Amino acid sequence: MSVTPAPEPTAPVLRMEAVRKSFGASPVLRDVDLEVAPHTVTALIGASGSGKSTLLRCANLLEEIDDGAIWLEGEEITDPRADADAVRRRIGVVFQAYNLFPHLTVLQNITLAPRRVHGLSRPRAEAEARELLERLGLGAKADEYPDRLSGGQQQRAAIVRALAVRPRLLLLDEITAALDPELVGEVLGLVREVKEDGMTMVIATHEMAFAREVADQVCFLDAGVVLERGTPEEVFGAPRQERTRRFLRRIVAAGRL
Repeated sequence: MSVTPAPEPTAPVLRMEAVRKSFGASPVLRDVDLEVAPHTVTALIGASGSGKSTLLRCANLLEEIDDGAIWLEGEEITDPRADADAVRRRIGVVFQAYNLFPHLTVLQNITLAPRRVHGLSRPRAEAEARELLERLGLGAKADEYPDRLSGGQQQRAAIVRALAVRPRLLLLDEITAALDPELVGEVLGLVREVKEDGMTMVIATHEMAFAREVADQVCFLDAGVVLERGTPEEVFGAPRQERTRRFLRRIVAAGRL
């Protein structure tokens, strides 16, 4: 089983236009524009509270936007007539918390959505899940329960679960935030492998060195605005905005870049 999506040569996989989102009187996203090309990685960086996680939740329709529009492969998914469940079947999401079902084995966790949502037979779902687990370094853990895995292994299993439904787009929200430092590397290593397979990803991260290495596009969010965007070389090496420069200086001073 390959996790590489089918080729899509023209339209952006994800496009946001003038997206606004507020919680009460507090604006969280303000006129956000974003395009994510097929088979690329976009890294969202910025201070906590800058809107990164909300942007991802809006992209997956877990939050309803107040204004603007979002397209997935050319289809406007914020149209009231869009089928939100059908949209979510095309998007994989991994949050900070692993969200694995503790009473199910790793294999059962991974095959649940392919069987219940996508209609795969149990033998096919299990065969594909075992192949994916083996290829991504978790083959020996297929029949273990989550509480028998390290935090890094649990997060890797959560990523495999998201990949098992063959998503067109993978959203990763601070997936290393809850991990001990020594476990961060194994999770980021899996993300590198997924990129090599051609998966389109949007990653909200505080791991600046990783974003610089793996991203094709970096977006710096500040107070709900995409203040700066460009290649890693442009944003990290020659930021245009003073606010971006101040943010990066603090990151460098903390030894994280």
